[in-house]
Amino acid sequence: MVHARQESGKTAGAERLGRLLRAGNAGSTVRPLPRGIPSRTPGFLEDLLMRVACLFQDHMVLQREMDVPVWGWAEPGARIEAELKGADAKAGATADAGGQWLLRLPPLEAGGPYELVVRGEGQEVAFRDVLVGEVWVCSGQSNMEFTLIAARDGEAEVAAAQHPSLRMVTVERAQSGAPKTDFKGSWSVCSPATAGRFSAVGYFFARDLVRRLGVPVGMISASWGGTPAEAWVSREGLLTEPVLHDHVRRLDEEGRPDAEAKYAAALAAWQRSLPQDPGNQGWPRGWAGLDADMSAWKTMRLPTHWQAAGYDFSGVFWFRREIQVPAEWAGRDLELSIGACDKGDVTYFNNERVGSLTPEQTPDSWRIERRYTAPGRLVKAGRNVVAVRVCSNVFAGGMTGPAGVMWAAPPGTPESQRIRLEGDWRFRVEHNFGRVTQAMPRRLGAVPATLFNAMIAPLLPAAIRGAIWYQGESNAERPAEYRVLFPTLIRDWRRVWGQGDFPFYFVQLANFGCVQDWPALRAAQRCALDLPNTGMAVTIDIGEARDIHPKNKQDVGARLARVALARTYGVAGVEWSGPEVVWARSEGAAARVQFAHAAGGLRPADERLTGFELAGPGREFHEAEARRVGGGQLLLTAPGVTEARWVRYAWKCDPVCNLRNADGLPASPFEIPLPFGAWGAAKAQ
Repeated sequence: MVHARQESGKTAGAERLGRLLRAGNAGSTVRPLPRGIPSRTPGFLEDLLMRVACLFQDHMVLQREMDVPVWGWAEPGARIEAELKGADAKAGATADAGGQWLLRLPPLEAGGPYELVVRGEGQEVAFRDVLVGEVWVCSGQSNMEFTLIAARDGEAEVAAAQHPSLRMVTVERAQSGAPKTDFKGSWSVCSPATAGRFSAVGYFFARDLVRRLGVPVGMISASWGGTPAEAWVSREGLLTEPVLHDHVRRLDEEGRPDAEAKYAAALAAWQRSLPQDPGNQGWPRGWAGLDADMSAWKTMRLPTHWQAAGYDFSGVFWFRREIQVPAEWAGRDLELSIGACDKGDVTYFNNERVGSLTPEQTPDSWRIERRYTAPGRLVKAGRNVVAVRVCSNVFAGGMTGPAGVMWAAPPGTPESQRIRLEGDWRFRVEHNFGRVTQAMPRRLGAVPATLFNAMIAPLLPAAIRGAIWYQGESNAERPAEYRVLFPTLIRDWRRVWGQGDFPFYFVQLANFGCVQDWPALRAAQRCALDLPNTGMAVTIDIGEARDIHPKNKQDVGARLARVALARTYGVAGVEWSGPEVVWARSEGAAARVQFAHAAGGLRPADERLTGFELAGPGREFHEAEARRVGGGQLLLTAPGVTEARWVRYAWKCDPVCNLRNADGLPASPFEIPLPFGAWGAAKAQ
């Protein structure tokens, strides 16, 4: 929250500002000043006089050991001063002709809490509980956006998330055809009350840094599910590579002011083209009531998509769950937290409708967690029924949770006393639409540069230590382009931040039973390792064959943290990579492969190594036997291969593979020609 104090005897504009603040709240503690104004607009400076960028708020973390930019807007020529009280750090600046000002506090040591005070134009704004430590950006698509409560053991993780020196600000989803100067979002101190909505990967990464470094850590979370990498690159960055110029043409066409209206019209037309709900036939038959005939109902374990349970079609499903309500809850309002329903739902309690959310109300209805209230007049002691009618007319459908948010209880009931709703539900198919997979219009968030403009540009030029990145699923159909696009994104961010080659660590796509060319996309991700100060967390062993959003985010965050601890912070004894191919050569029908990061031996030492394939000159691959020969080397042979010319490992979307080192870190998938590395100039795929 912003704390503003108004000096007396100043300009009429300052008096207007005082009235503006007092109108919102009495006293000196007020709501944050209005945000999101991109530049000087008529009446803006006259009313606000001075504004500080949204990144600066109560509970924020400032980067240690480097200059700390602080910026905002004021009258042209106005003198602005900032002070970090308690840290003996001060700086000043003058607003330029456009009303923008930028000052830089001197390098600071880790510590706090402090108060950051910004003064100018007869106004003083104070930000409290400010810490100094390490600041990282975490960005990407849905697997980075994936929340802590939805992760494996999410409820237990949230309950244990008491880390006051760990803070996170989540940049609100937005897109823009031109760069913005501010965003919406607020810093939160990590606690069980706040951590559930944190990026899970960002949280686990930061938690490990806090524990190992003993300093505060702030995470700036800027992610959007289902978005491609080109949406996160600036227009100028895309122009640096000729093969990416088509993306600039798309931006110029689809990022125009009327683009949002065109997208809305295209989306509406697409929705009309899909099978339409024939109408609710189950409720008149009593399917939501206590006395429904259950003889034709089956059982499904929720949360899940019904396709994952063997029902590979779109349609309308009914789900029922009987619950036993304690006598002391009778007559009290009951909160029903049923998780997300893909795509729309109508939810009933004891045969009465208590809530609904559909794609017509919001296109994101498929991912929004539902929480409805059953009025006390419906709640009785003993047997009660929760019934949910879920309609999905395209792609997957179902009650998708996560499990940790599925419960029923009166408001304020402790978690331990809630009725859990995950598990077995009775279900029945009301309508079968067949397998519907009509491609939807390209979302605005997929337009090149639009997410950079709205969610990254407003962060500039914040002092950060580095960035972690989890993305690639939405570019899996274009792996060749990704070899250029992803390194371009990294160079672009480094250019606009102006902090040199800051650390940029990323996650290689996990195993998943997809139909696209994920092995080639994983190889494209590896190409970014040619850039300085980059690192990759391999996750080929912790994905889920039937879920593109694997729940194990603990190991993802921990592996990224290993890279940072070893390579950014120089913590001794931290292994940061699994076995990595150094060289490989042909020895007639066999291939010898040398690995780095294998000081403790290649594991599992007592099991057969799986996932290796060998090919001859015709590049026809055969399953290979891998024999450990010491010194981090493997000798590969395969029936039918008399002249080894190619080696690959884990080269499938969802491979069966097990090569790792003594620290338990997995080897990355690869495909290489022979000779390779020190034995030839060929480069790993």
